[in-house]
Amino acid sequence: MRTEAAVLWSRGNDWSVEEIELDEPKAGEVLVRVGAAGLCHSDGHLRTGDLPSALPIIGGHEGAGVVERVGAGVTTVEPGDHVVFGFIPACGRCPACSTGHQSQCDVGAVMGSGLQLRDQTSRHHARGRDLALMCLLGTFARHTVVHEAQCVRVAEDVPFEVACLTSCAVITGYGSTVYAGGVEPGDDVAVIGVGGVGVNAVQAARIAGARRIFAVDPLPHKRELALGYGATHTAADIDAAYRLIKTETGGRMARRVIVTMDVARADLLAPILRLTAKLGRVVLVSLAAAGPQPVTINLFDLTMREKQLVGSLSGSGNPHHDIPKLLDLRAAGLLELDSQISATYPLEQINEGYADMAGGGNLRGVLVMQP
Repeated sequence: MRTEAAVLWSRGNDWSVEEIELDEPKAGEVLVRVGAAGLCHSDGHLRTGDLPSALPIIGGHEGAGVVERVGAGVTTVEPGDHVVFGFIPACGRCPACSTGHQSQCDVGAVMGSGLQLRDQTSRHHARGRDLALMCLLGTFARHTVVHEAQCVRVAEDVPFEVACLTSCAVITGYGSTVYAGGVEPGDDVAVIGVGGVGVNAVQAARIAGARRIFAVDPLPHKRELALGYGATHTAADIDAAYRLIKTETGGRMARRVIVTMDVARADLLAPILRLTAKLGRVVLVSLAAAGPQPVTINLFDLTMREKQLVGSLSGSGNPHHDIPKLLDLRAAGLLELDSQISATYPLEQINEGYADMAGGGNLRGVLVMQP
């Protein structure tokens, strides 16, 4: 069939929205009509080259849609099902999956190829070339073919533009706080960067019963938004946050620090560790450019105060369990999702959406696909 998608042909260039040819799904695969796709910083890293990938590539790893056709042997979804995409495939059998760590599924090792999970070939083509897929999904398209392992069935009454947020921003912010962070009632929590992921870290800390929640962001309107999602205090930068947290906690500092800024920076790691209490933990969610970076931290402080530094991918969560759970929390009025959508765009305006993100205007921009 023919459909349309936003393709990145070379680093540094804009997304090119154009017609592509899409093959039928093969065994274990699903053809999905995409209803909505979130605009995430991670896809922006494709353009800069900070996130290595095959080219040309269809962007998008945050999305929701409706199943139109299934390949042979598909058992978990059927035509007509509404699904949210999990941006990490979960086989359910490898050591990581079988111990409840689907975010580290062994089959994720092939994600960088951008090719189909089953046979490492392409179902998407344009200009006579095969196209790779961001996270094996390629949600910046009106239709896509993906493996059933990345489809999570959800209720039909959730709007696609809301459901799609749980693919990445919500599960990442929530899980990094509750799972990787292990936030408990009464904890003091700092969230560094309160964009699309950070506001969900703030909400998760509130749901977990944190006593004080410090939201740190240079943009005044995002600090103001964070207060509406559960933050109790705000600061414009890490130095100001240090003084604030030290005063408010009587010098004990924050038990958990969740780092969700758009790009991880090695030079900020030492100041972030200063925000952390004895026996405290820093959870690094932000992506940095691939490859080693020189980091200078106070190892004496790390050892003597038994601080921890951990990484977290997809909130250290389990998409097939957590995505429906997060939507249930929304239905119960405990998790606010709808207001996170700052603006919606048709597929043709994807570059405008990313320009708005770069300017700091959007909490979350969403592509809403038109027939």
